[in-house]
Amino acid sequence: MAAKVRIPAPLRKLTKDQAVVESKGTTIEEILADLEKNYPGIRERVCDETGQVRRFINIFVNGEDIRFKEGAKTKVAADAEVSIIPAIAGGR
Repeated sequence: MAAKVRIPAPLRKLTKDQAVVESKGTTIEEILADLEKNYPGIRERVCDETGQVRRFINIFVNGEDIRFKEGAKTKVAADAEVSIIPAIAGGR
């Protein structure tokens, strides 16, 4: 069984307008690699040149922010829900 990955609207053009896709992997790193294999170009939008998740991208596994877990090495269960959420800034 694969994890369900929620794709934000700005990245859906890479997933053929799918809001939720399935991805295989036991860590966020593996999930991102599998997403890149199936949806080329998505990794460069989520990760920087060093392979780290960009500062303005938040990733959650079952509602928990990976920044407070093990970052990209955070474990992902086969039936987990992964959400990729771009940060929103601005306003007053």
